[in-house]
Amino acid sequence: MTGHIAGSLLLLAQQPLPDDAAIHDIRVMMKKYRAAIRLARPLLDEAVYNREYLAGRETGRILSSWRETAVLRKTAKALKKDNPGLFLKLWDNEQIQGLLRKPYSTWKEAGVQAKAVIEVTGQLTRAKHRLRFIGLKDPDDRLLLAELESSYRAAAGAYVKCRNKPGPRLLHEFRKKSKTFLYQLVYFRHLNPSVLKSLEKKLDAMTQNLGRYNDLAQIMALTGYRYGSSENREVADELAIVIRDRQDACLMKVWPVAYRLFAPGKKLEDLLGINFR
Repeated sequence: MTGHIAGSLLLLAQQPLPDDAAIHDIRVMMKKYRAAIRLARPLLDEAVYNREYLAGRETGRILSSWRETAVLRKTAKALKKDNPGLFLKLWDNEQIQGLLRKPYSTWKEAGVQAKAVIEVTGQLTRAKHRLRFIGLKDPDDRLLLAELESSYRAAAGAYVKCRNKPGPRLLHEFRKKSKTFLYQLVYFRHLNPSVLKSLEKKLDAMTQNLGRYNDLAQIMALTGYRYGSSENREVADELAIVIRDRQDACLMKVWPVAYRLFAPGKKLEDLLGINFR
């Protein structure tokens, strides 16, 4: 946890401001930080757990809009590259064109970003100092494995929900639960290195595709498209189909892996190839 905070503080110190890649890396480290705290929950006082978990979540919240805008722009540019004719017909779609335009930073926007960096830096610096004084209870491996199993069951439950009713909200929830499970697995890699490394690789690929699906869903939401609306132009329907096709391609890569990992009846100990009862 200290390493994730230290790495984030180093990236936040970029001048004049952290770039998009740095913000992405900070958000990933904060997700790993929160996953580690959740794993250690049985070893911490509840008040300490809540304080440190919320500190990590607040950091992600402050930086979220900054990162999401960059991701949506990258996704829209990829769509344009593969569908140039379609995007020529979208010349008057202000939502799409505004997203595609090269961003420029006004003094006001730069000030808001600088304020966010100062706020996050302060929060993480305080959290780093607090971690030095946190005393863990007896680190019983069974307690940690039980917490890992809880994360696995949460991801499996989210999988069943979104598989029965695929939709942006449930798929996003499945991705978040799977990410937590993925980030916690690293602490058990020593128990069965080859199996766990393979499992991590599969989970990473799966969550990457879920992330692409979510990015495309946000593009769709940004356009305000509603199927069947009398206000829809043909080009809006065409864009929606192009996006749906890409989302379908993402899910075709997700479902086989998700079934092998999270299908009802699967047990974590069989997945890991270890017996921890």
